[in-house]
Amino acid sequence: MQNAKPLRFERPNFFQRLKGMLGVDFYRLFHTPLFYIFILIAALIPALVSMGAMGEGETAGMFTNAWQRVAADSPLYIVRDMGEYANMNMVFIFDGIMVSIFIGHDYTSGYVKQLFTTHAKKEDYMISKTLVSAFSMVCMCLTYLFGGVIAGACTGLPFTVRAGSLLCAILGKMIMSLGWASLYTFINVLFRRKFGISIALCFVLGTGIPVMGAAALLGNTAALNIFLYGSSVQACLSSDAISVLVCLMNSIVWAVVYNVLGAAVLYRRDVY
Repeated sequence: MQNAKPLRFERPNFFQRLKGMLGVDFYRLFHTPLFYIFILIAALIPALVSMGAMGEGETAGMFTNAWQRVAADSPLYIVRDMGEYANMNMVFIFDGIMVSIFIGHDYTSGYVKQLFTTHAKKEDYMISKTLVSAFSMVCMCLTYLFGGVIAGACTGLPFTVRAGSLLCAILGKMIMSLGWASLYTFINVLFRRKFGISIALCFVLGTGIPVMGAAALLGNTAALNIFLYGSSVQACLSSDAISVLVCLMNSIVWAVVYNVLGAAVLYRRDVY
């Protein structure tokens, strides 16, 4: 009788591990009421902005074109009035809050402790959370776009725009979701025991206040494109393929940087 060969258990590779973790994270996302609440909020933001403007009699001053609710006319690092900021960039703020609550629940529920007991690859956690967060942000961008079209139609403003520039603006903002999601994931891993600080930082960085401060000193310079907010404002109604490329390169670079830093934090510090 021949000796039976010992059983060999192959360790799952990176893609198998990531697929499993993404499956869990997407399941949790789709079964989290907060996700749908923030998607609805994104859809209502354009209408709320329009209602506030009409209440103050400033609609004409804020917007002259319906698509300005989606993107500014040109790259603006310094916001001079509300109308310049009242566009899809606001999604970056609200998604930061949602990511803080979503990741914060990982720690308060004990999910992280259970996860890292059986799944030692911290970089998988960072990548999965970044991709799921970016997906939620893209969903919010889409519902914001829908709400912006409805709000524009209701106010009677013209929809005249260069189709190519509008497409580049929308695509650029969605691409930036990857960079913003990686930043928010890193912040929440870094301050995982200080929920209030995580939300506050995500809010401040999402508004672009640090970049606006730098722009106040340096002026509207393309050098600010190295920052997430700086690159995000490139996605405007005068965008072209180069603008989209700037958004893409910036988003990928910062996603890599923040995922590497986040994994390093999880490996070197108590994850619980």
